[in-house]
Amino acid sequence: MNNAIEVDNLTKYYGRPGAGVLAVDHVNFAVRQGEIFGFLGPNGAGKTTTQRMLTTLLEPTEGRIVIGGHDLAREAYPVKRQMSLVPEESNVYTELSAWDNLMFTAQLYRVPRAERGGRARELLETFGLWEKRHVKAEDFSKGMRRRLSIAMAIIHKPSLLFLDEPTPGLDPQSARAIRDLIRRLNGDGTTIFLSTHQIEEANQLCDRVAIIDHGQIAAIDTPERLKQAFQRVQSVEVALEPDGQDHGQALAALPGVTTLVKMGDKWRLYTEDPSALLPQVIDYARSHNLRVVSLSTLGPSLEDVFLEITGQQIGVVRHETQQGRTRRRGMRPQMGGER
Repeated sequence: MNNAIEVDNLTKYYGRPGAGVLAVDHVNFAVRQGEIFGFLGPNGAGKTTTQRMLTTLLEPTEGRIVIGGHDLAREAYPVKRQMSLVPEESNVYTELSAWDNLMFTAQLYRVPRAERGGRARELLETFGLWEKRHVKAEDFSKGMRRRLSIAMAIIHKPSLLFLDEPTPGLDPQSARAIRDLIRRLNGDGTTIFLSTHQIEEANQLCDRVAIIDHGQIAAIDTPERLKQAFQRVQSVEVALEPDGQDHGQALAALPGVTTLVKMGDKWRLYTEDPSALLPQVIDYARSHNLRVVSLSTLGPSLEDVFLEITGQQIGVVRHETQQGRTRRRGMRPQMGGER
C-alpha cells in the first residue's frame, strides 16, 4: 500500500538547537493512503508542532517529510495543491455568506470557474447548508461554521485532509454530524490526518492512531491492538445500592485491585485478573447487605491506553493501592513509532 505521508527523523527546536526547547524529538511514522490516521497527545506533547510542519506552516529543524511522493522541502507547491487543512479555530469569513465563502475559497484554490458553482452546491447540500447559502456566517451556530469550514477545505477535492480538533465545543448532534462527514470523505478516498483530544472520537473514526508524548512517538497501532497490548488496565465495574463514598476504601483494598475510580453511580476497579476479582466484589456486596445493580468486566479502553502511555491519572477521584503504585512507577511502554 502506498503511503500518503512519510516522516523521517522529524525534529523541531524552538530556539537554538541544543539550547532551546525540543518540541518534536526525531519522530518517524507513515500514514497510509486512504486511511484515517489519528494523532493524539496531551497539551505540550508536540502534536500541534508536528501538524504545522506537515502542512508547511512551520519549517523543521531536522528531518524529512514526503507527502504524496514529494519531498516537502524541495517540492512544496505540488504538495500544497493536493492537501488542505481545517484548523481548530474557524477560518470562515463571518461577514460573507456560506455561498460567498465557498466561491472565494474556490477561487483561491484555482478551481475552474465553470466548476465552482456545481461544487459549492453539492457541498452545501451534502453538509445540510443549502437552505442557508445566502445567510452570513456570523449568524451560523458553531456546528454550522465547522461544517462550512470543512466544505471550504475540500472544494478543490484534496487527496489529503488535515483536521485539527474538529468537534470540541460542539453539541452532540453537531459532533455526530461532523464525524459522519469525516467517514463520508474517507469513504470517497480522502486520506485524513486527525489531530484530536477526543479519545473516543479517535476510537470511533481512526484506522490507526499515534500517541505522541514529550515530543516522541510512544505508540502507533490500531485502536484495538493498542487496547490488547494493555491488558493490565482491564477492570470490573459495579453499581451498588445504597451507594456511597464509604465503599471506596474497602473496594480498593480487595486483592488484585490496582486502582479504583468513581464513575458516576458506578465504581471501576482496575485489575490484571477480572475473573478473580468478580467473586470478591459479590462477596463484599453480600457481607454489607448491598444490592448489585450492575456488574461487568471491561477490557482496556483507548482512553485507558492513552493515560497509561502518557503517565496521566486514570479518573479524577480515585483510590490507588500500594501494589498499583509499585507497578505503575517507572513504567513506560516499549511501543515505538514506525521507522
